[in-house]
Amino acid sequence: MYNLVIILPLLSSMLLNFNKSIGVFTTSFITVFFMACTFLLSCHILFAVALTGETLSFSLPLWTWFDLELLSFDFGGYYDTLSAVMLCIVTFVSFCVHLYSIEYMKNDMHLQRFLTYLSLFTLFMIILVTASNFVQLFLGWEGVGLCSYLLINFWFTRIQANKAAIKAVLVNRIGDTAFAIAIFLIFRAVGALDFNTVFASSSQISSFDINLICLLLFLGAVGKSAQLGLHTWLPDAMEGPTPVSALLHAATMVTAGVFLIIRCSPLFQEADYILPLVTIVGSLTTFFAATTALVQTDLKRVIAYSTCSQLGYMVTACGLSAYNASLFHLSNHAGFKALLFLTAGSIIHALDNEQDLRRMGGLANLLPFSYAMMLIGSLALMGFPFLSGYYSKDAILEIAYAKFTVSGHFAFWLGSLSALFTSYYSMRLLILTFLGDMTNARKNAIKHLHDAPLFMAIPMLLLSIPSIFIGYFSRDFFIGLGTPFWGNSLAFSSADYLTMLNAEFLPFYIKIIPVLFSTLGILLACTYYLKGFLKNAEFNLLLFKKNVENSLIQKFLLNLLLKTYTFLNKKWFFDKLYNELFVQYFLNLGYTITYKKLDRGLLELAGPSGFTKNIENIAQIQGFWQNGLPYNYIRAFSFSVFYVFILVFAYFYLIPFEILLLITFFLIFKKDFT
Repeated sequence: MYNLVIILPLLSSMLLNFNKSIGVFTTSFITVFFMACTFLLSCHILFAVALTGETLSFSLPLWTWFDLELLSFDFGGYYDTLSAVMLCIVTFVSFCVHLYSIEYMKNDMHLQRFLTYLSLFTLFMIILVTASNFVQLFLGWEGVGLCSYLLINFWFTRIQANKAAIKAVLVNRIGDTAFAIAIFLIFRAVGALDFNTVFASSSQISSFDINLICLLLFLGAVGKSAQLGLHTWLPDAMEGPTPVSALLHAATMVTAGVFLIIRCSPLFQEADYILPLVTIVGSLTTFFAATTALVQTDLKRVIAYSTCSQLGYMVTACGLSAYNASLFHLSNHAGFKALLFLTAGSIIHALDNEQDLRRMGGLANLLPFSYAMMLIGSLALMGFPFLSGYYSKDAILEIAYAKFTVSGHFAFWLGSLSALFTSYYSMRLLILTFLGDMTNARKNAIKHLHDAPLFMAIPMLLLSIPSIFIGYFSRDFFIGLGTPFWGNSLAFSSADYLTMLNAEFLPFYIKIIPVLFSTLGILLACTYYLKGFLKNAEFNLLLFKKNVENSLIQKFLLNLLLKTYTFLNKKWFFDKLYNELFVQYFLNLGYTITYKKLDRGLLELAGPSGFTKNIENIAQIQGFWQNGLPYNYIRAFSFSVFYVFILVFAYFYLIPFEILLLITFFLIFKKDFT
């Protein structure tokens, strides 16, 4: 019964893919029903594994996948508290997105293909989180990457969708390669790839090998979870339909990298040099994405950068060995971030595909339900007290300070500053979209304005419930002191328990800093965007420039302000840097190798046209020899005898015969190569 969580999404995608004649209603019913059943089964697994205390973990194989002399393991499900929690997150968000997509995509003639891709993605994500070995995990890892490409490029007639999908695949390929190399190194070091054997042997692996393996695993997580350096694909992935953004790029696929680190926590606990690196990269990602989101004008891109920022908090917690806090924030974030994306889709749907924040405003009275949902999601994202984001994000920052290390304090202050920016851009999004006395929306959009239909409203309402309550009710399960909830799913040490204890008894002024920073961000956004004298930023900037022409200091400050805005608006120039240093070079290299040397070189020479041309060359050579002159016949006979002698010599003295053939081929056709 447990393996039905793998079988049901597979059946759903197969039924839709192999039967093109079923109608829209049947298609919708099959996918939503199967996803609902999968979610209920996931809840049953969570109850059986984590809440009853009867079993800590168990494996249910479906079939023997590999049975070699040195390597043998089964394909099936591995169920412990970690996989059960991830199953509930994945299937719940997937169910909501499937139900939402029925209404959102109802006018698309390829709805069946879209739902097939969604079901296939859910299947691979379930394979990933229930894997009992690294090879099955890698299968799910690559499967979600494939589905990401298919869903981002769903509207394949749009050139921007093509470019975004290719960019997502190529950037992730860097991390995937590192992950694959890590799997080979694990097999070399341990001689097995199943989790139980590898984790039990983690303390026996040499220090150099364990640090190298964890570094490569972390690079894989950096690519999939869009951390600083390999983050450039995530904002561009918003070219896909909005339900895709909610499912893949907010709640599930982008958390696969964080899940990989948490699953491999016994390995990372032994890698003393890698954990501080994980903390620093996660903190920098949080800060980078939060600052970049300040100046974005696309509704979905603002939420996309906030996703990147929150993933940085999760990775930071992993670097602090607070894997339970990381997963706690992951589960809370899945609810309110999916809610934000689906609400953004409702706004875009209502405004006739308008995504520019500057073309909105004053929609609170016209879209009251969407406004309420966006308000709940934004407050949870800000870490507003007693909503879900407050419990998990503040816990990570408190643990960072309680670590009492340089990297921990670096993460605390940078994370707290990022909380200020998060509150600022979240409040800015609310004000520019819903508040204000006037609207900048187009007249046609206002005429046909409508709030979320029933099948779009129900998933948003369902997601709003965990966005408000899940943090409060699950806090003691996830990060409570002495909780037996995790069993043997995560790796903890006595020092980690001491850090958790220190975090509980930090001074009050330290605990209140993130809340104060978040409140300050809200006040700054309200002051800037709601006050009349600051409402028109461009006008005030020109007025400021006119008044400071005679002051060198103020001129310097103005130029600094303009350059800072440009720097943030250009996303810290990462795309420009990559294009100039890597992309253009590899494009030229690929053009030279593939087009000039392979397609127009070797393949054409050895292909049909080259074969025809070479036959003509052979005929010309034979025609040159067979011209009736006796000395030419003697030359040909002597060459043949000499060549036969060389072949006999090669046979007895083991000179590679292929080399002789290649030399002969080159001598005959050397002018084609030159």
